[in-house]
Amino acid sequence: MKKILLSGVVLMLSFTAFAQKTYIHAGRLIDVKSKKVLTEQTIVVEGDKILSVSAGYQNSGTGDTAIDLKNATVMPGLMDMHVHIESQTSPTRYVDGFRDNEADVAYKALPYAHITLMSGFTTVRDLGGSGVNIALRNAINSGLVLGPRIYTAGKSIAPTGGHADPTNGVRRDLMRDPGPDEGVINGDDDARKAVRQAVKYGSDLIKVTATGGVLSVARDGSAPQFQQDELDAVVRTAKDFGITVAAHAHGDEGMKRAVKAGIHSIEHGTMMTEETMDMMIAAGTWYVPTVTAGMSAAEYAKIPGYYPPVVRDKAMNIGAQIQETFGKAYKRGVKIAFGTDAGVFPHGENYREFLYMTEVGMPNLEAIQSATLNAAQLLGIEAKLGTIEVGKIADIIAVSGNPDEDIKVMKDVTFVMKEGKVYKQ
Repeated sequence: MKKILLSGVVLMLSFTAFAQKTYIHAGRLIDVKSKKVLTEQTIVVEGDKILSVSAGYQNSGTGDTAIDLKNATVMPGLMDMHVHIESQTSPTRYVDGFRDNEADVAYKALPYAHITLMSGFTTVRDLGGSGVNIALRNAINSGLVLGPRIYTAGKSIAPTGGHADPTNGVRRDLMRDPGPDEGVINGDDDARKAVRQAVKYGSDLIKVTATGGVLSVARDGSAPQFQQDELDAVVRTAKDFGITVAAHAHGDEGMKRAVKAGIHSIEHGTMMTEETMDMMIAAGTWYVPTVTAGMSAAEYAKIPGYYPPVVRDKAMNIGAQIQETFGKAYKRGVKIAFGTDAGVFPHGENYREFLYMTEVGMPNLEAIQSATLNAAQLLGIEAKLGTIEVGKIADIIAVSGNPDEDIKVMKDVTFVMKEGKVYKQ
C-alpha cells in the first residue's frame, strides 16, 4: 500500500515538473501601477496564474506554448464596473418585457456576455437585471458558456414608483404593489428584508436607485428617492453580509444621502456638486461615471419613436451632462473606476468610455488604470486581479497599437486570455 501511494506522489511531482507553460512575448506591456509602458517583456503563465514577468524575450521550453505579441501592447484584462448584461438598447425595449420569458432573456444574454469578453473585458459588475444575471454568472463560472467574470447585484432596489420599480409605466391593473422580494421597498424594515432577499437569491452586491433615472418610464430623473433611514438600513444590512452597495444617482441631494449612509460607489453622478465631490473624497467613495451611456441616450433621444416621450425628454436633458461632471470630479480628486452602463448602448462598445474620459483631461494610461487596478480595488479583488504580477490570475489582453499614444486603439482588442485560457488570438 505504501509503495502505491509513493508511486502516486512521484507521478504527481513529475506531472507538476513538466506542466505546460505559456510564454507571452509582449512588445509593450502596460504597468498599470506605475502608469508606464515597458518594452520587450515576457510573461510566463502556468495554469491560471502568472508565474513570472521579466525583461527580454525568454525562450519557452519543450512542450510549452509561445505567443508572439511583439507588435502589440499587453495589459491586464479590462474591467467594466457598470453593465447590464441581460439586455441591450432597442426601440422595442419597453414592450419586450411583456413578450420575453425568463428563458428568452437568458438566451439573449449569451451573445452579450460573449462579445463583452471578446472586447477585452474579462470582469464586469452587473448592476441590475431580473435575476437571470445571477444564473449567467454561475453558468460562466461553471464553464458552461463564455463570458466575463460577473459580480452581480441581481435585481436593483428602489422605492415604490422609483427608477427600478418593475411596474412603472404600465396599466394600473398590471402595476400591482411589488415589495422587497421584487426589490421595491418603503421604510427601513423593507430595506433590510430586500437586502437579505437579494443575498438569498445569490447577489454579490446591492444596487439602490438613490434618485430618479433617465430610462425608466417615470416622470422624474433626478429627485432623491429614499429617505435617509432607508439608505442607512440598506448599507448597514449589506455590511453585515460583508458586501458593498452601489447607488445609481443623477441628482445631487440623493448622492449626499447615499454618501452619508456609507455607500461604496456613486453611479452616473450627473448633477454632482463640488460639495458632494468633497464628501466623496473624505469618505473614500468611488465614482463610476458611465459617460458612454449619457452620450448614447442623448443621441438615441433624437431618433423619432426610439424612446417614450417621458424618457426622451429626460435623455436629452440629463444624458450629455455626465462627461462634464466626470471631468470636474477627476480634476478635484474623486476616486474613479471605469464603468459604462453597457446595455444602454450596444455591448462591445465599452471602449468608448476611454475616448470620453481622455477628452476631458484624464491621461490615457490613467484611464486604463481606472479599468484595471482601480476597478479591482473597487471590487476588493486587487490581491488577485487588476495588474500583471507574479501570483495573480492570468487575465491578459492585447491591442495592436499603443494606447499611450492613441487611446482609440482600445477599440480593437486582438488577444484575450482569461484565467490562463486563450479565447481570442
